[in-house]
Amino acid sequence: MFNMRCNNKMKIKQVTNFFSALGRKKRNDGEGSSPLARVLTLVDLTALGVGSTLGLGVYVLAGSVAKTVAGPAVCISFLVAAVASAVAGLCYAEFAARVPKAGSAYVYSYVSVGEFVAFVIGWNLILEYVIGTASVARGMSSYLDALVDKKIKNQLTEWMPIDISFLSPYPDFLSFIFVMVLTGLLAFGVKESSSFNNFFTIINLVTICIAIVAGSINADVKNWQIDTNTLSPADKEVAGAGGFIPFGVAGIMAGAAKCFYGFVGFDAVATTGEEAKNPQRDIPLAIVISLSIIFGAYFAISTVLTMTWPYYLQDAEAPFPYVFDQIGWTAIKWIVTIGAIFALCTSMLGAMFPLPRVIYAMANDGVIYKVLSKVDSRTQTPIIATVLSGLFSGIMAILFDLDQLIDMMSIGTLMAYTIVAVSVLLLRYQPIEKSKYPGLEMNEKIESIENYMMKNLKNLFNLHNIKYPTKESSIIVNWSIALFSIFTALFCATVANGRKLVFTEPLYILAFIITIIGMAVLMVIMIRQPVADEKLSFKVPLVPYVPCLSVVFNLYLMFELDLNTWIRFLAWLAIGFVIYFTYGIQHSEEGRCIKEKREGKGAQEKEVTTF
Repeated sequence: MFNMRCNNKMKIKQVTNFFSALGRKKRNDGEGSSPLARVLTLVDLTALGVGSTLGLGVYVLAGSVAKTVAGPAVCISFLVAAVASAVAGLCYAEFAARVPKAGSAYVYSYVSVGEFVAFVIGWNLILEYVIGTASVARGMSSYLDALVDKKIKNQLTEWMPIDISFLSPYPDFLSFIFVMVLTGLLAFGVKESSSFNNFFTIINLVTICIAIVAGSINADVKNWQIDTNTLSPADKEVAGAGGFIPFGVAGIMAGAAKCFYGFVGFDAVATTGEEAKNPQRDIPLAIVISLSIIFGAYFAISTVLTMTWPYYLQDAEAPFPYVFDQIGWTAIKWIVTIGAIFALCTSMLGAMFPLPRVIYAMANDGVIYKVLSKVDSRTQTPIIATVLSGLFSGIMAILFDLDQLIDMMSIGTLMAYTIVAVSVLLLRYQPIEKSKYPGLEMNEKIESIENYMMKNLKNLFNLHNIKYPTKESSIIVNWSIALFSIFTALFCATVANGRKLVFTEPLYILAFIITIIGMAVLMVIMIRQPVADEKLSFKVPLVPYVPCLSVVFNLYLMFELDLNTWIRFLAWLAIGFVIYFTYGIQHSEEGRCIKEKREGKGAQEKEVTTF
């Protein structure tokens, strides 16, 4: 009997230790020294954000979404995607001001949420940047191939066909070469690569300006007012209903889910906390400036493109060369083509830039293999992580086509954005020291003598008007955030999967009403709770509205993704879990520090007892 009790206690202790390990938090030691070189200025960071984002979306995505998904309303799709990205950008900016460390959302969630959630986010960020690099490389290869009448694709398909449904029909070795060249550039040193990035970004912006001006001269508003009755039967089949919104509101939202890819990458700026000269001031500014430039370019380019040539006649792989060729502006065609090649190089560099640094941050914390955290003494870059991430991205570019890569990229990015928004809320409502605000003890004393139910109700809606966070208010907010995320997921699933049934089927109507009411009540509870008054160089405005809006946007776009994307995503997570539970949970630096503290405390207690 005694042995059974001991065994049960041991099992309970093991389970407790296991869950404690999953929830252990990283110490916020952002002011410590770093082996990485602090050389990046505000101009470098802004150019990195623009260069990593403004590429494939301008030169490929705008035309393909306009042709088959949204029509001329693609500019509205970019607007919706920009709002979602801007809200996430504000959350990223606050985190950059709080924790100027390499790793982006990984470090932020490690500090505020816990190790396991941080690992999941970091693992998703690796997926985002690997797929981002591979997709731009693949897009660049397809763009060049389209200019030579798809001779590369046809030849490789004939020589080395891949007859597997979930892979590319041919191995794209050209995209692999592109990735490896840029891998060498990044491994050579961050300052050298950022200088090239600045140069390429200037060429990119000049090219976009030329395309906008040239397209505006030939723009015709009639291309936004196309009557399908005047089209041939073949064109009528692909033109939808015609007009400015030929595929309806559903087309705009579906287009926004695809256009969201065009804004992925601005968060690369937030990963440079250990290499920026003044991270707390420059990183938030760089995010805001780069997002403004990116949206302006996307909106203008999609407007000009659909006004210059009918949306249903666009070329999905290389729209600008095709359009300028059709209107007879051959010189502009080649200027834009050459500029596009430079732009896609910049975008690929920007997509790959944060990848080795996220791997470095995770390896340095011990949650993935430690060997990946080695920093080269000459270049001061994580050399092994850079080369390995380049090889991985190159292999992905060889094996998957552009559509598959874009779909695989979205879900990991959206989950990372969601965790960032939730983490902002968690940090804003964290409790503060009671000794700093002596008025709190009086309120707690008053609460202790009141009716239990009334006390909880008053605490839930903060009817005592406590001005500073307490442990109790923090717990209320934590549960409110969790429940809000669940209600939001149900709301987004209802709207995304039953868009036409929400206002007709009783079950959908009921689900819609319940989720809306639940979200509203939880929002009121969060609004009533006291927020920590912290001095930061940048703070998200209108908390909790802005972070909650980010959660809604991100979850909705996640539910727009198909089943195959979810299957690939779960497979990627499964690989990550194997690495974490067989290596990371045992070799975590935070776990080692906690263990050493416990052993030291135990030794001291033993000494006292012996004495």
